[in-house]
Amino acid sequence: MSMKKKPVTGMKDILPREMEIRDYAIGLIKETYKRFGFTSIETPAVEHIENLSSKQGGENEKLIFKILKRGEKLKIDEAEKEEDLVDGGLRYDLTVPLSRYYSNNANELPGPFKALQMGNVWRADRPQRGRYRQFMQCDIDILGEPSILAEIELILATSTLLGKLEFSNFTIRINDRRILRAMVDYAGFGAGQGEVDYDGIFITLDKMDKIGLDGVKEELIKDGYEEAVVDKYLDLFRKVTPDVEGLMALKETLADFLPEEILSNLSTIMESVDAAKEADFRMAFDPTLVRGMSYYTGPIFEISMDEYGGSVGGGGRYDEMIGRFTGQPTPACGFSIGFERIVMLLLEKEFRVPGSAEKTAYLIEKNMSGENMKKILTKAKKLRAEGQSINIVMMKKNKKFQKDQLTAEGYTTIVEFFADRDVEE
Repeated sequence: MSMKKKPVTGMKDILPREMEIRDYAIGLIKETYKRFGFTSIETPAVEHIENLSSKQGGENEKLIFKILKRGEKLKIDEAEKEEDLVDGGLRYDLTVPLSRYYSNNANELPGPFKALQMGNVWRADRPQRGRYRQFMQCDIDILGEPSILAEIELILATSTLLGKLEFSNFTIRINDRRILRAMVDYAGFGAGQGEVDYDGIFITLDKMDKIGLDGVKEELIKDGYEEAVVDKYLDLFRKVTPDVEGLMALKETLADFLPEEILSNLSTIMESVDAAKEADFRMAFDPTLVRGMSYYTGPIFEISMDEYGGSVGGGGRYDEMIGRFTGQPTPACGFSIGFERIVMLLLEKEFRVPGSAEKTAYLIEKNMSGENMKKILTKAKKLRAEGQSINIVMMKKNKKFQKDQLTAEGYTTIVEFFADRDVEE
């Protein structure tokens, strides 16, 4: 069997230019979030299959890389169902592992606990631009804080980070799961039609940006809902503006279906962020924002960038997940940036890492004397001690091509040493 050079489908090799940006971004992420009081943690890549399949992860639960039992526990011949073969899986996000981590270690953690977690996750998804089957996620979460201070801090910290990475004019869209449900109830989806399939309606609504209002209407009617009910529902989206005024306009309409404080809280989040933000971006109320994870219980938010044409991050409040581990409700809210998409955009913008040490290459001709070689190594040692980056390489026959390659790698100075010339001390 021949060996394969290319990575497994959906995975990728990372070349030095990208790695430089990734290392810089990781350092900036940790530095920025630390200033907002977040503490780094780490969880295992492998999770219990019961945790990953708890119906909290939405569509991602269909994309789990499952792990077979090992050794004597793996009895393929006796297996009757999947559970007989599988006991673990690669994590598809960082939120489920964080919830398990907190429930297991809460007695040793401060309250509220502000966590920063970065690590690879895996989804058996269809690869496309900016999306891989293995990719790094970067999450910040605040656990144990029931007030909207958590949402405000998460949005301010994340937007500040993006500003430091030279992104601007992006939009953070915000909504609330309870508003989504109230709009469905207001329209009368459940009247005389049995139990309301909220998740099914939300899945259709989530396609709004692709199929438009008419497409959503067509799908909902096809699902068996009355046209009058669907029209009443979609009229809400036609009338609401993407700002605080739009939120306030919903107050009277949804008064019988939604506590007033939910709309007021979203308004306060938007106004507070606008007052305290460091980066150049806008907050927008978006009643069509759904977020795919079913574990969200309150405010949800998402970062949109025109240059990407989609979301580069998102999050929200998930107050019920930790309680599934402990039996005790625990307030929880998190924000995740799409690290891979951010890096991709930085590469496409030809982003240069600021403040990089000057890079110098020493080209040494073959047959260099031992005495001169010692002098070259001593010079390099001295400059490295002063903080410079010195790369010592042997000179190749095609010197022009070699120098072009080094320049492309970011070497600003190239020094040539020839065998027939003495090296100065």
